[in-house]
Amino acid sequence: MSAAEQRQPLLRTWLFGPGADSAVHEAMFASGADVLIQDLEDFTPPSRRHEARGLAAALFTQWRTTGASVCARINSLHDDGPLDLLHVVPAKPDFIAYPKAATASDMRELDRAIAAAENQAGLALGSIGILPVCETALGVVNVREIAAASARIRYALLGAEDLAADLMAERSRGAIELDHARRRFVLECRAAGIEPIDAPYTFTDAEGAAQEARYARRLGYRAKGIVRADHAAAIRAALMPSETEKAQARRMVEAFETARARGDDRALVDGLWVEVPTYLNAKRLLAQP
Repeated sequence: MSAAEQRQPLLRTWLFGPGADSAVHEAMFASGADVLIQDLEDFTPPSRRHEARGLAAALFTQWRTTGASVCARINSLHDDGPLDLLHVVPAKPDFIAYPKAATASDMRELDRAIAAAENQAGLALGSIGILPVCETALGVVNVREIAAASARIRYALLGAEDLAADLMAERSRGAIELDHARRRFVLECRAAGIEPIDAPYTFTDAEGAAQEARYARRLGYRAKGIVRADHAAAIRAALMPSETEKAQARRMVEAFETARARGDDRALVDGLWVEVPTYLNAKRLLAQP
């Protein structure tokens, strides 16, 4: 088990929703997502941000009754971000998501701003985590530096639409335009010891969302962003090991342990030589909640 796995629970599904839309808030409440995110940035028109901030305390209290963690995506600290923090930090979010996170200095500035807001609200210093949303080319290539900039950072999320636009790429359901970034992001986050969250699927079909989640899981992702409440169940199921996968993992573990007990270095299971890394990966799969 990695250091990242020991530091925090596995939060698989991160659902973004508009800051001031009560009907969507109810759908999010019923979605079963692990993290519910009140988005004060792109999902909330500037004219409704004041209204959205005023909803945060009651909204977070309601959402927590489902067992979900809660998060607010604020605006840039060079825009409405300081005002967002002033209102949402007293509501005690588990995370503050930061849009277009691109540099370590962004994160250090945000860390200081959250610390000041925690102090003003009488909260324990460091009680709120930071979720960098890496949705530019610079943010993706800098994610290791971003991760090292604050002890509050235990997860990072890959963007989709803004990243495609920054790359000057054509958006598609197959997401081939994001493939290099998706592969690099999981590699960089694992190297940094934080949990990568795959980009949201922004089309309407749930099967496409599940298919993309299964692909991301093969690359090493165990968590995914979501922008539709009705996708949460399909994405969660796609990120979970199936009963067939669990059965194969059990065979690998049992065969390897039997081989080692008799002095062999590895075991052959279903045509695959199970060595130490494969054995440990099978145990990790079986240990997933």
